Amino acid sequence: MNLFAELGMRYPIIQAPMAGVQSSVLALAVTGAGCLGSLPAAMLSPSDLRSELARLAASGLGSFNINFFCHQQGAPDPLQVACWQQALAPFYAEFGVSTDAVSSGPSRAPFNAEHAAILTEFNPAVVSFHFGLPEPGLLARVKATGAKVFASATTVAEAQWLARHGADAIIAQGLEAGGHRGHFLNEDLAWQQGTFTLLPQIVAAVELPVIAAGGIVDGKGIRAALALGASAVQMGTAFLCCHEATTSALHRAAIHSTRGQHTALTKVFSGRPARGIVNRLMRELGSLSDLAPDFPHASSALAPLRAAAEKEGDSGFSPLWAGQNVSGCRDIPAVELITTWVKEAGLA
Repeated sequence: MNLFAELGMRYPIIQAPMAGVQSSVLALAVTGAGCLGSLPAAMLSPSDLRSELARLAASGLGSFNINFFCHQQGAPDPLQVACWQQALAPFYAEFGVSTDAVSSGPSRAPFNAEHAAILTEFNPAVVSFHFGLPEPGLLARVKATGAKVFASATTVAEAQWLARHGADAIIAQGLEAGGHRGHFLNEDLAWQQGTFTLLPQIVAAVELPVIAAGGIVDGKGIRAALALGASAVQMGTAFLCCHEATTSALHRAAIHSTRGQHTALTKVFSGRPARGIVNRLMRELGSLSDLAPDFPHASSALAPLRAAAEKEGDSGFSPLWAGQNVSGCRDIPAVELITTWVKEAGLA
């Protein structure tokens, strides 16, 4: 029996964890449809994480993937923060935002001992990590729960490192993917590859199941990934407009407009490269501007500006995360979307 059959999946489709645009509702719908639903945990407080895990466990539907970040988080650099706020000052003035409204807390937390303790209460089937793996002691606590460990790789070297350090499956994240890049060994974006060039190289380099992620939005893409050796696919962007997603009306509108066809990697929303629909902040400051403080501290100063702009129907300062291909985004229930993919891919 292969890994995904062990997880009770009827179809080799994993819903990508997408912080900020989903809750357990989407994960429940996806697992209920015979795939693997995911819950992003990096932006959840411990109490909210426990509540969401309780909802998943109470459903009795099957397996779920709980996703965490593994970044190294230091204190914000005061000089970086000051320069960042100075760069944002003209926008603050335009939207009447006071610097007093800026909080100092980080928007995302790396996996830690408290997270590990909460997981032992619920024993999820899968725990996945972005930006590498947690330190060995924490990883051992995750494995002690019986969870399978998935982790993102954006290069062959990262896949091999993950295989040596305890991953049970590798997520091959292509350059097309929306949201944050998962790189952790090399920050040079020139090393990043598209899904269908990266995937077969990782399949050849490791003896673990490989999950293809990035640019896969329909059954044809699923079939192509499986033909190149993927054991499963991970799809995120295509779920953004599903009824169960919490994607904002402004974000949905951008996806459905011609703007959705133009995405870029940017650091201005979090301090780390992530792919989203190009908007005003990215254009005026430069998508990969070094003005943004180190991840994840850039978000704090943007939060009140984003809120003020969105109140006026302006998404120019919002992270509109999306992959390069938004053609699969449809305003329907997740189960209908999955049913279509299964038929297209010949998985039924």
